[in-house]
Amino acid sequence: MSRTLQSSLFSTRDMYHSSGGQYQMNGGAGPSNIPLGQYTYRGLPAQDYEYDYVPSDYVQQPPLLMHNLVTPTYRQPRAHPPASIERYLAVSVQNVFVGTRIPMVARVSMADYRGNIVLDTFVRPIQPVTDYRTGETGLYPAHLANGRSFYEVQREIATVIREKILIGYCLWDFLSVIGTSHPAIDTRDVALFLPFRQTLRSKKMLTLPTLVDRLMARNIGAAYEDPLENARATLDLFRSCEELWEDMIKSGNWPCSLPPSIYARHFT
Repeated sequence: MSRTLQSSLFSTRDMYHSSGGQYQMNGGAGPSNIPLGQYTYRGLPAQDYEYDYVPSDYVQQPPLLMHNLVTPTYRQPRAHPPASIERYLAVSVQNVFVGTRIPMVARVSMADYRGNIVLDTFVRPIQPVTDYRTGETGLYPAHLANGRSFYEVQREIATVIREKILIGYCLWDFLSVIGTSHPAIDTRDVALFLPFRQTLRSKKMLTLPTLVDRLMARNIGAAYEDPLENARATLDLFRSCEELWEDMIKSGNWPCSLPPSIYARHFT
């Protein structure tokens, strides 16, 4: 991590704690009257976020694994010992469209804390594909024709991610197209991490290539989007400020803005 980014992030951390545990963004906008110790989101103080886009109300999503989906509850955070690196799992998906631009997973990639491949497979769609997004994905029908069964992949992912801390970009996309849920406290979403936005002086959610370019001085997705490359990129971003991120959580202050509310059922 560069000296500039490191100093910016640590000054952000100082500001966070000196403000009574309330992380202010958008020039100080947002709730400022939440006393320390009052838990507002998944057991941790958090800010809402006004998105500059409205997520589509998808009329059809993959069936949820009901054994893995429970009613969201609001609770005080449990005491977290330092997480073993074996608990971290970086995830990403590549989607095609079915019907009227409904996303369907076409490839899923997962990597461990060291960047080693845990899972990287094409997924055979369960509905006719109307748009392979070939210009962005490089995918053609032949890529998915011999892919693994969606339901087989769904069951494997539900098993693999159990008790893991998921790292990714827009994790609600991953959880929704797979049709599963995950404890919000065990997510590390670089799209929502507020110190990144503070460092880059942005009030909006930045794209993953922008984060990687501005914070790590490298490019991703030069030819086509690659979910494995994306998963490893989110892992690198997380590791660049892992200590800061985990310290903020352990202190009882959630360091991220909120995912879109229509995906709330995917976070327990």
